[in-house]
Amino acid sequence: MTDSWVALEPGADPAERVRALHRAHAAFTEAGTVPRPVRGVVADSWRRSARAGVHPDGSADIELADSDLGTCRAEHPLAHVMPLMRELLGSFASDGRHLLAVCDAHGRLLWVEGHATTLRQAERMNFVPGARWSESAVGTNAPGTAVAVGRAVQVFAAEHFVRRAQPWTCAAAPVHDPRTGRLLGAVDITGGDGLAHPHSLGFVQAVARAAESQLALLAPRGPAAGGAELEVLGRDQAVLTAGGRTLRLSRRHSEILVLLAAHPEGLTGDELLCALYEDESVTPVTLRAELARLRQVLDAGGAGTAAPGLLASRPYRLTERLESDLAVVERRLAAGAVTDALASYRGPLLPASQAPAVVRLRRRLADGLRAALIARSDPDLLADWAHAPWGEDDLDVWRALAAARPTAAHRARLAALEAELGVPAGPWRPSGR
Repeated sequence: MTDSWVALEPGADPAERVRALHRAHAAFTEAGTVPRPVRGVVADSWRRSARAGVHPDGSADIELADSDLGTCRAEHPLAHVMPLMRELLGSFASDGRHLLAVCDAHGRLLWVEGHATTLRQAERMNFVPGARWSESAVGTNAPGTAVAVGRAVQVFAAEHFVRRAQPWTCAAAPVHDPRTGRLLGAVDITGGDGLAHPHSLGFVQAVARAAESQLALLAPRGPAAGGAELEVLGRDQAVLTAGGRTLRLSRRHSEILVLLAAHPEGLTGDELLCALYEDESVTPVTLRAELARLRQVLDAGGAGTAAPGLLASRPYRLTERLESDLAVVERRLAAGAVTDALASYRGPLLPASQAPAVVRLRRRLADGLRAALIARSDPDLLADWAHAPWGEDDLDVWRALAAARPTAAHRARLAALEAELGVPAGPWRPSGR
Protein backbone atom coordinates (compact mmCIF):
# COMPACT_ATOMS: atom_id res chain seq x y z
CA MET A 1 0.00 0.00 0.00
CA THR A 2 1.21 3.52 -0.80
CA ASP A 3 2.78 5.81 1.81
CA SER A 4 0.10 8.46 1.25
CA TRP A 5 -2.50 5.97 2.44
CA VAL A 6 -0.63 5.10 5.60
CA ALA A 7 0.15 8.75 6.44
CA LEU A 8 -3.49 9.83 6.62
CA GLU A 9 -4.57 10.82 10.12
CA PRO A 10 -8.12 10.61 11.50
CA GLY A 11 -8.57 14.34 11.03
CA ALA A 12 -7.32 14.44 7.44
CA ASP A 13 -9.33 16.17 4.72
CA PRO A 14 -11.97 13.75 3.36
CA ALA A 15 -11.13 14.73 -0.22
CA GLU A 16 -7.49 13.74 0.32
CA ARG A 17 -8.61 10.42 1.74
CA VAL A 18 -10.62 9.70 -1.37
CA ARG A 19 -7.70 10.69 -3.61
CA ALA A 20 -5.48 8.30 -1.63
CA LEU A 21 -8.02 5.55 -2.12
CA HIS A 22 -7.98 6.17 -5.86
CA ARG A 23 -4.19 5.89 -5.87
CA ALA A 24 -4.34 2.65 -3.88
CA HIS A 25 -6.99 1.29 -6.22
CA ALA A 26 -4.84 2.15 -9.23
CA ALA A 27 -1.87 0.32 -7.70
CA PHE A 28 -3.97 -2.82 -7.21
CA THR A 29 -5.45 -2.49 -10.69
CA GLU A 30 -2.00 -2.47 -12.26
CA ALA A 31 -1.34 -5.73 -10.45
CA GLY A 32 -4.54 -7.15 -11.96
CA THR A 33 -6.29 -7.44 -8.60
CA VAL A 34 -9.44 -5.42 -9.33
CA PRO A 35 -11.13 -4.05 -12.43
CA ARG A 36 -10.69 -0.44 -13.51
CA PRO A 37 -11.86 2.27 -13.37
CA VAL A 38 -13.28 3.01 -9.90
CA ARG A 39 -16.98 2.24 -10.02
CA GLY A 40 -19.46 4.96 -9.07
CA VAL A 41 -20.99 2.98 -6.21
CA VAL A 42 -17.52 2.50 -4.72
CA ALA A 43 -16.40 6.12 -5.17
CA ASP A 44 -19.62 7.36 -3.55
CA SER A 45 -19.09 4.96 -0.67
CA TRP A 46 -15.49 6.12 -0.21
CA ARG A 47 -16.71 9.71 0.08
CA ARG A 48 -19.31 8.77 2.69
CA SER A 49 -16.71 6.75 4.60
CA ALA A 50 -14.24 9.63 4.59
CA ARG A 51 -16.90 12.09 5.76
CA ALA A 52 -17.77 9.69 8.59
CA GLY A 53 -14.15 9.84 9.78
CA VAL A 54 -13.35 6.18 9.12
CA HIS A 55 -9.59 5.58 9.21
CA PRO A 56 -8.04 3.15 6.70
CA ASP A 57 -6.11 1.45 9.51
CA GLY A 58 -9.20 1.07 11.68
CA SER A 59 -11.11 -2.08 12.52
CA ALA A 60 -14.62 -3.07 13.48
CA ASP A 61 -15.77 -2.78 17.09
CA ILE A 62 -17.68 -5.59 18.73
CA GLU A 63 -20.91 -4.02 19.96
CA LEU A 64 -22.91 -7.10 20.96
CA ALA A 65 -21.55 -9.33 23.71
CA ASP A 66 -22.75 -12.91 23.94
CA SER A 67 -25.91 -12.20 25.96
CA ASP A 68 -26.91 -9.19 23.86
CA LEU A 69 -26.09 -11.05 20.66
CA GLY A 70 -28.33 -13.93 21.66
CA THR A 71 -31.19 -11.55 22.40
CA CYS A 72 -30.78 -9.72 19.10
CA ARG A 73 -30.68 -12.98 17.18
CA ALA A 74 -33.76 -14.34 18.90
CA GLU A 75 -35.78 -11.18 18.36
CA HIS A 76 -34.64 -10.38 14.82
CA PRO A 77 -37.03 -11.18 11.94
CA LEU A 78 -34.20 -12.68 9.88
CA ALA A 79 -33.86 -15.47 12.45
CA HIS A 80 -36.93 -17.01 10.81
CA VAL A 81 -35.17 -17.36 7.45
CA MET A 82 -31.71 -18.36 8.65
CA PRO A 83 -32.48 -22.06 7.98
CA LEU A 84 -33.33 -21.17 4.38
CA MET A 85 -30.23 -19.02 3.90
CA ARG A 86 -28.06 -21.76 5.40
CA GLU A 87 -29.62 -24.25 3.00
CA LEU A 88 -29.01 -22.03 -0.03
CA LEU A 89 -25.61 -20.61 0.87
CA GLY A 90 -24.18 -22.84 3.58
CA SER A 91 -22.65 -25.58 1.43
CA PHE A 92 -21.50 -23.03 -1.15
CA ALA A 93 -19.69 -21.10 1.58
CA SER A 94 -18.16 -24.16 3.20
CA ASP A 95 -17.11 -25.89 -0.03
CA GLY A 96 -15.65 -22.69 -1.47
CA ARG A 97 -13.91 -21.70 1.78
CA HIS A 98 -16.21 -18.67 1.98
CA LEU A 99 -18.36 -17.21 4.75
CA LEU A 100 -22.09 -16.64 5.00
CA ALA A 101 -22.83 -13.51 7.04
CA VAL A 102 -26.08 -11.81 7.97
CA CYS A 103 -26.27 -8.33 9.48
CA ASP A 104 -29.09 -6.20 10.84
CA ALA A 105 -30.18 -2.82 9.50
CA HIS A 106 -27.44 -1.15 11.56
CA GLY A 107 -24.70 -3.23 9.95
CA ARG A 108 -24.12 -5.37 13.04
CA LEU A 109 -23.19 -8.94 12.17
CA LEU A 110 -25.62 -11.37 13.76
CA TRP A 111 -24.43 -14.58 12.10
CA VAL A 112 -21.07 -15.42 10.50
CA GLU A 113 -20.74 -19.05 9.40
CA GLY A 114 -18.72 -21.11 6.94
CA HIS A 115 -15.37 -22.77 6.45
CA ALA A 116 -13.45 -23.13 9.72
CA THR A 117 -10.13 -21.86 8.35
CA THR A 118 -11.80 -18.85 6.75
CA LEU A 119 -13.61 -18.09 9.99
CA ARG A 120 -10.29 -17.96 11.83
CA GLN A 121 -8.84 -15.67 9.18
CA ALA A 122 -11.88 -13.38 9.38
CA GLU A 123 -11.48 -13.09 13.15
CA ARG A 124 -8.23 -11.17 12.57
CA MET A 125 -10.23 -8.26 11.17
CA ASN A 126 -13.13 -8.69 13.63
CA PHE A 127 -15.48 -10.02 10.99
CA VAL A 128 -17.31 -11.91 13.72
CA PRO A 129 -20.82 -12.04 15.18
CA GLY A 130 -21.56 -8.93 17.23
CA ALA A 131 -19.17 -6.67 15.30
CA ARG A 132 -20.44 -3.53 13.61
CA TRP A 133 -19.63 -3.49 9.89
CA SER A 134 -21.72 -0.51 8.92
CA GLU A 135 -20.24 1.83 6.33
CA SER A 136 -19.98 4.60 8.92
CA ALA A 137 -17.93 2.29 11.18
CA VAL A 138 -15.49 0.56 8.80
CA GLY A 139 -16.08 2.21 5.46
CA THR A 140 -16.82 0.51 2.16
CA ASN A 141 -17.71 -3.17 2.51
CA ALA A 142 -20.46 -5.25 0.95
CA PRO A 143 -22.86 -5.78 3.89
CA GLY A 144 -22.40 -2.27 5.28
CA THR A 145 -22.70 -0.56 1.90
CA ALA A 146 -25.68 -2.72 0.87
CA VAL A 147 -27.47 -1.55 4.01
CA ALA A 148 -26.42 2.05 3.35
CA VAL A 149 -27.66 2.19 -0.27
CA GLY A 150 -30.48 -0.34 -0.03
CA ARG A 151 -29.38 -2.47 -2.99
CA ALA A 152 -27.03 -5.34 -3.78
CA VAL A 153 -23.32 -4.50 -3.81
CA GLN A 154 -20.13 -6.37 -4.64
CA VAL A 155 -16.81 -5.08 -3.28
CA PHE A 156 -13.46 -6.31 -4.59
CA ALA A 157 -10.12 -6.24 -2.73
CA ALA A 158 -8.76 -2.64 -2.74
CA GLU A 159 -12.26 -1.23 -3.07
CA HIS A 160 -12.59 -1.87 0.66
CA PHE A 161 -11.94 1.29 2.65
CA VAL A 162 -9.97 -0.28 5.50
CA ARG A 163 -6.75 -2.09 4.72
CA ARG A 164 -7.49 -5.17 6.80
CA ALA A 165 -10.43 -6.03 4.55
CA GLN A 166 -8.55 -5.65 1.27
CA PRO A 167 -7.50 -9.31 0.91
CA TRP A 168 -11.22 -10.14 0.71
CA THR A 169 -14.01 -9.97 -1.85
CA CYS A 170 -17.63 -9.84 -0.78
CA ALA A 171 -21.13 -9.55 -2.19
CA ALA A 172 -24.24 -8.62 -0.23
CA ALA A 173 -27.89 -7.90 -0.85
CA PRO A 174 -30.39 -6.18 1.47
CA VAL A 175 -33.42 -8.02 2.81
CA HIS A 176 -36.66 -6.09 3.32
CA ASP A 177 -39.86 -6.83 5.19
CA PRO A 178 -42.17 -8.01 2.39
CA ARG A 179 -45.20 -6.34 3.99
CA THR A 180 -43.84 -2.95 5.00
CA GLY A 181 -40.72 -2.61 2.84
CA ARG A 182 -38.69 -1.87 5.98
CA LEU A 183 -34.99 -2.73 5.71
CA LEU A 184 -34.23 -5.70 7.96
CA GLY A 185 -30.55 -6.22 7.17
CA ALA A 186 -28.42 -7.90 4.52
CA VAL A 187 -27.14 -11.33 3.55
CA ASP A 188 -23.48 -11.48 2.55
CA ILE A 189 -21.00 -13.93 1.09
CA THR A 190 -17.36 -13.16 1.88
CA GLY A 191 -14.21 -14.89 0.73
CA GLY A 192 -11.21 -14.67 -1.54
CA ASP A 193 -10.65 -14.24 -5.26
CA GLY A 194 -13.09 -17.02 -6.05
CA LEU A 195 -15.95 -14.61 -5.39
CA ALA A 196 -14.67 -12.01 -7.86
CA HIS A 197 -17.30 -12.92 -10.42
CA PRO A 198 -20.61 -11.24 -11.35
CA HIS A 199 -22.42 -14.50 -10.65
CA SER A 200 -21.62 -14.10 -6.94
CA LEU A 201 -23.68 -10.92 -6.84
CA GLY A 202 -26.58 -12.54 -8.70
CA PHE A 203 -26.43 -15.52 -6.34
CA VAL A 204 -26.67 -13.44 -3.18
CA GLN A 205 -29.48 -11.36 -4.70
CA ALA A 206 -31.43 -14.53 -5.39
CA VAL A 207 -30.93 -15.66 -1.77
CA ALA A 208 -32.19 -12.30 -0.49
CA ARG A 209 -35.31 -12.55 -2.67
CA ALA A 210 -35.91 -16.11 -1.49
CA ALA A 211 -35.62 -14.92 2.12
CA GLU A 212 -38.19 -12.18 1.48
CA SER A 213 -40.55 -14.70 -0.12
CA GLN A 214 -40.18 -16.98 2.89
CA LEU A 215 -40.87 -14.08 5.25
CA ALA A 216 -44.04 -13.35 3.31
CA LEU A 217 -45.17 -16.95 3.77
CA LEU A 218 -44.33 -16.91 7.48
CA ALA A 219 -45.97 -13.53 8.10
CA PRO A 220 -49.09 -13.57 10.24
CA ARG A 221 -52.30 -13.26 8.36
CA GLY A 222 -53.48 -9.68 8.38
CA PRO A 223 -56.78 -8.66 9.97
CA ALA A 224 -58.36 -8.57 6.50
CA ALA A 225 -57.74 -12.28 6.11
CA GLY A 226 -59.87 -13.03 9.16
CA GLY A 227 -59.18 -15.38 12.01
CA ALA A 228 -57.60 -14.69 15.36
CA GLU A 229 -53.93 -15.02 16.21
CA LEU A 230 -52.15 -15.20 19.54
CA GLU A 231 -48.49 -14.45 20.27
CA VAL A 232 -47.36 -15.96 23.56
CA LEU A 233 -43.72 -17.00 23.15
CA GLY A 234 -41.08 -14.88 24.85
CA ARG A 235 -43.60 -12.47 26.37
CA ASP A 236 -45.43 -12.27 29.69
CA GLN A 237 -48.57 -10.74 28.20
CA ALA A 238 -50.08 -12.28 25.08
CA VAL A 239 -50.87 -10.20 22.02
CA LEU A 240 -54.17 -11.07 20.33
CA THR A 241 -54.87 -9.98 16.76
CA ALA A 242 -58.53 -10.31 15.84
CA GLY A 243 -61.29 -8.34 14.20
CA GLY A 244 -58.95 -5.69 12.89
CA ARG A 245 -57.52 -4.93 16.32
CA THR A 246 -54.40 -5.86 18.23
CA LEU A 247 -54.88 -6.30 21.97
CA ARG A 248 -52.32 -6.77 24.74
CA LEU A 249 -53.94 -9.03 27.30
CA SER A 250 -53.39 -9.25 31.03
CA ARG A 251 -51.33 -12.14 32.31
CA ARG A 252 -54.36 -14.07 33.56
CA HIS A 253 -56.30 -13.54 30.33
CA SER A 254 -53.21 -14.65 28.42
CA GLU A 255 -53.10 -17.88 30.41
CA ILE A 256 -56.79 -18.56 29.84
CA LEU A 257 -56.54 -18.18 26.07
CA VAL A 258 -53.42 -20.36 25.92
CA LEU A 259 -55.19 -23.15 27.77
CA LEU A 260 -58.42 -22.92 25.79
CA ALA A 261 -56.46 -22.90 22.52
CA ALA A 262 -54.67 -26.05 23.70
CA HIS A 263 -58.03 -27.69 24.49
CA PRO A 264 -60.38 -27.02 21.58
CA GLU A 265 -62.89 -29.44 23.11
CA GLY A 266 -63.25 -27.04 26.03
CA LEU A 267 -62.65 -27.13 29.79
CA THR A 268 -65.07 -27.21 32.65
CA GLY A 269 -64.91 -24.57 35.33
CA ASP A 270 -63.26 -27.02 37.73
CA GLU A 271 -60.68 -28.09 35.13
CA LEU A 272 -59.82 -24.49 34.30
CA LEU A 273 -59.62 -23.62 38.00
CA CYS A 274 -57.06 -26.38 38.63
CA ALA A 275 -55.12 -25.47 35.50
CA LEU A 276 -54.81 -21.79 36.43
CA TYR A 277 -54.38 -21.58 40.19
CA GLU A 278 -51.84 -23.15 42.52
CA ASP A 279 -53.81 -21.89 45.49
CA GLU A 280 -56.67 -24.32 46.13
CA SER A 281 -58.50 -21.66 48.12
CA VAL A 282 -59.34 -19.72 44.96
CA THR A 283 -63.10 -20.06 44.42
CA PRO A 284 -65.09 -20.67 41.24
CA VAL A 285 -66.58 -17.20 41.72
CA THR A 286 -63.12 -15.67 41.24
CA LEU A 287 -62.64 -17.61 38.00
CA ARG A 288 -66.09 -16.67 36.68
CA ALA A 289 -65.35 -13.00 37.35
CA GLU A 290 -62.06 -13.28 35.44
CA LEU A 291 -63.78 -14.96 32.50
CA ALA A 292 -66.46 -12.26 32.47
CA ARG A 293 -63.79 -9.58 32.25
CA LEU A 294 -62.06 -11.46 29.42
CA ARG A 295 -65.37 -11.73 27.52
CA GLN A 296 -65.82 -7.96 27.90
CA VAL A 297 -62.39 -7.36 26.39
CA LEU A 298 -63.08 -9.70 23.48
CA ASP A 299 -66.62 -8.45 22.88
CA ALA A 300 -65.78 -4.72 23.04
CA GLY A 301 -68.72 -3.37 21.04
CA GLY A 302 -69.11 -0.76 18.36
CA ALA A 303 -66.24 0.31 16.15
CA GLY A 304 -63.81 -1.20 18.60
CA THR A 305 -65.02 -4.75 18.12
CA ALA A 306 -62.19 -7.16 18.84
CA ALA A 307 -63.35 -10.79 18.78
CA PRO A 308 -67.06 -10.92 19.56
CA GLY A 309 -68.36 -14.33 20.50
CA LEU A 310 -64.90 -15.91 20.63
CA LEU A 311 -65.39 -17.16 24.19
CA ALA A 312 -68.25 -19.57 24.90
CA SER A 313 -69.18 -21.43 28.08
CA ARG A 314 -70.51 -24.81 29.30
CA PRO A 315 -67.79 -25.87 28.82
CA TYR A 316 -65.50 -22.89 28.42
CA ARG A 317 -64.17 -23.01 24.88
CA LEU A 318 -63.19 -20.94 21.86
CA THR A 319 -65.75 -20.72 19.09
CA GLU A 320 -63.15 -20.51 16.33
CA ARG A 321 -59.65 -21.77 15.75
CA LEU A 322 -57.06 -19.55 17.43
CA GLU A 323 -53.69 -19.79 15.72
CA SER A 324 -50.70 -19.19 17.98
CA ASP A 325 -46.93 -19.08 17.68
CA LEU A 326 -46.89 -21.85 20.28
CA ALA A 327 -48.88 -24.13 17.96
CA VAL A 328 -46.58 -23.28 15.03
CA VAL A 329 -43.49 -24.43 16.94
CA GLU A 330 -45.27 -27.56 18.18
CA ARG A 331 -46.33 -28.54 14.65
CA ARG A 332 -42.87 -27.99 13.17
CA LEU A 333 -41.23 -29.91 15.98
CA ALA A 334 -43.67 -32.80 15.58
CA ALA A 335 -42.89 -32.89 11.86
CA GLY A 336 -39.15 -33.10 12.57
CA ALA A 337 -38.50 -29.63 11.13
CA VAL A 338 -36.08 -28.71 13.91
CA THR A 339 -34.49 -25.72 12.21
CA ASP A 340 -37.88 -24.24 11.36
CA ALA A 341 -39.14 -24.90 14.89
CA LEU A 342 -36.15 -23.10 16.39
CA ALA A 343 -36.55 -20.20 13.97
CA SER A 344 -40.15 -19.75 15.18
CA TYR A 345 -39.29 -20.04 18.87
CA ARG A 346 -39.12 -16.50 20.28
CA GLY A 347 -38.65 -17.62 23.85
CA PRO A 348 -40.39 -19.53 26.66
CA LEU A 349 -44.17 -19.61 26.81
CA LEU A 350 -45.45 -16.78 29.07
CA PRO A 351 -42.20 -17.00 31.10
CA ALA A 352 -43.55 -15.25 34.22
CA SER A 353 -46.66 -17.41 34.47
CA GLN A 354 -46.98 -19.75 37.44
CA ALA A 355 -50.26 -21.31 36.34
CA PRO A 356 -49.66 -25.07 36.73
CA ALA A 357 -50.91 -26.06 33.27
CA VAL A 358 -49.01 -23.23 31.56
CA VAL A 359 -45.81 -24.25 33.37
CA ARG A 360 -46.28 -27.80 32.06
CA LEU A 361 -46.83 -26.58 28.50
CA ARG A 362 -43.78 -24.31 28.76
CA ARG A 363 -41.54 -27.12 29.98
CA ARG A 364 -42.87 -29.60 27.43
CA LEU A 365 -42.16 -27.26 24.53
CA ALA A 366 -38.70 -26.19 25.71
CA ASP A 367 -37.64 -29.74 26.65
CA GLY A 368 -38.85 -31.11 23.31
CA LEU A 369 -36.97 -28.48 21.36
CA ARG A 370 -33.80 -28.89 23.45
CA ALA A 371 -33.88 -32.66 23.01
CA ALA A 372 -34.27 -32.29 19.25
CA LEU A 373 -31.37 -29.84 19.06
CA ILE A 374 -29.08 -32.07 21.11
CA ALA A 375 -30.01 -35.09 19.01
CA ARG A 376 -29.36 -33.15 15.79
CA SER A 377 -25.90 -32.01 17.07
CA ASP A 378 -25.85 -29.12 14.60
CA PRO A 379 -23.37 -26.63 16.12
CA ASP A 380 -25.07 -23.61 14.53
CA LEU A 381 -28.48 -24.54 15.91
CA LEU A 382 -27.02 -25.37 19.31
CA ALA A 383 -25.21 -22.03 19.34
CA ASP A 384 -28.44 -20.18 18.53
CA TRP A 385 -30.04 -21.73 21.62
CA ALA A 386 -27.00 -21.43 23.90
CA HIS A 387 -26.51 -17.73 23.14
CA ALA A 388 -30.17 -16.87 23.62
CA PRO A 389 -31.23 -15.51 27.05
CA TRP A 390 -33.11 -18.71 27.87
CA GLY A 391 -30.18 -20.94 26.91
CA GLU A 392 -27.18 -19.19 28.41
CA ASP A 393 -27.26 -21.45 31.50
CA ASP A 394 -28.47 -24.60 29.76
CA LEU A 395 -25.77 -27.07 30.78
CA ASP A 396 -26.87 -29.92 28.50
CA VAL A 397 -26.95 -27.70 25.42
CA TRP A 398 -23.57 -26.14 26.26
CA ARG A 399 -22.08 -29.63 26.63
CA ALA A 400 -23.51 -30.62 23.26
CA LEU A 401 -22.22 -27.41 21.68
CA ALA A 402 -18.74 -27.83 23.14
CA ALA A 403 -18.67 -31.39 21.80
CA ALA A 404 -19.89 -30.38 18.34
CA ARG A 405 -17.71 -27.27 18.08
CA PRO A 406 -14.93 -27.44 20.72
CA THR A 407 -13.61 -23.89 20.46
CA ALA A 408 -11.71 -22.33 23.34
CA ALA A 409 -14.60 -19.96 24.02
CA HIS A 410 -17.14 -22.76 24.21
CA ARG A 411 -14.96 -24.89 26.46
CA ALA A 412 -14.30 -21.93 28.76
CA ARG A 413 -18.00 -21.08 29.02
CA LEU A 414 -18.87 -24.71 29.75
CA ALA A 415 -16.18 -24.99 32.44
CA ALA A 416 -17.45 -21.78 34.07
CA LEU A 417 -21.05 -23.02 33.95
CA GLU A 418 -20.15 -26.39 35.48
CA ALA A 419 -18.28 -24.56 38.24
CA GLU A 420 -21.23 -22.24 38.90
CA LEU A 421 -23.64 -25.18 39.12
CA GLY A 422 -21.23 -27.27 41.16
CA VAL A 423 -21.37 -30.26 38.82
CA PRO A 424 -18.45 -32.40 37.62
CA ALA A 425 -17.10 -32.03 34.11
CA GLY A 426 -19.23 -33.76 31.53
CA PRO A 427 -18.17 -37.20 30.23
CA TRP A 428 -17.85 -35.79 26.71
CA ARG A 429 -14.81 -33.69 27.63
CA PRO A 430 -11.65 -34.93 25.89
CA SER A 431 -8.80 -35.82 28.21
CA GLY A 432 -6.25 -33.08 28.74
CA ARG A 433 -8.70 -30.28 28.00
